[in-house]
Amino acid sequence: MDKTELKILKAIADLEKTPQGAYNFRVNGQLDGRNTTANIDIASKEDKPGIDITVKPGTKGESIHIPVVLTQSGLTDLVYNDFYIGEGADVDIVAGCGIHNAGCETSQHDGIHVFHIGKNAKVRYVERHYGEGDGTGERILNPRTEVYLEEGASITMEMTQIKGVDSTVRDTVVEVEAGGECVINEKLMTDGKQVAESNMEIILKGPGATGRVISRSVGRGESVQVFRPCMTGKSDCFGHVQCDSILMDKAKIKSIPAIDAQDVDAQLIHEAAIGRIAGDQILKLLTLGLTEEEAEEKILEGFLN
Repeated sequence: MDKTELKILKAIADLEKTPQGAYNFRVNGQLDGRNTTANIDIASKEDKPGIDITVKPGTKGESIHIPVVLTQSGLTDLVYNDFYIGEGADVDIVAGCGIHNAGCETSQHDGIHVFHIGKNAKVRYVERHYGEGDGTGERILNPRTEVYLEEGASITMEMTQIKGVDSTVRDTVVEVEAGGECVINEKLMTDGKQVAESNMEIILKGPGATGRVISRSVGRGESVQVFRPCMTGKSDCFGHVQCDSILMDKAKIKSIPAIDAQDVDAQLIHEAAIGRIAGDQILKLLTLGLTEEEAEEKILEGFLN
């Protein structure tokens, strides 16, 4: 990888060198490196672009890195990645895509990820999206994530996009069986004329299933954001949706949280708040010697962390 590719890899996967454990690096639509372990296998699909990742039952303390990097202007990349997590496993998966577009043509990556998580297994999934480059071509990222949790299984998803993506449509669907748990933490920042749409559907199917969605976003410039999280309860379950946004400049944010109770014992809650940075917060930081711009950045940093 060249310096630009390594910089993007650091931004989306916190990698400064080749990781230990299982990994699959995709650069400009092609495989750039792969490693498997005794417990984790990664294989290329034969019928379409993408990979199958299989984690053996009982695997614990291992990680999987599958970043995608695009530096070729005008490239459209599409992958289908399927994850098969064995019963009782406990693993971390770090994904994400970074685009550097220095040209005048649109660069786009669409990733379809499907998780099949076995009984009592645990997954921590980190997905970061990042864009940069001084070209006039757009940087587009459209991820779709499907998660199927068996009895007692859990997933924690950290989904972050805070810089440089001109357009994104994020679709997330999770089905939770009895005793399972899904936690989604989403962080998003848009600026300029960027557009972001996030659609989530969490279906709590079995008794004791739980779901939590915490979305925090910042809209700057003339950007537009739309959030549509929906929590559906089909049993004795608990679900909570929380959407908090900070609006700046001439940006527009629309938050449409929904709850759908289909069982008398379903307990579902939703909250949504959109507002500007409070003046007293700015004033307090000004008294500490920060400029107004520095104070705003410090507040936004704390809000998104």
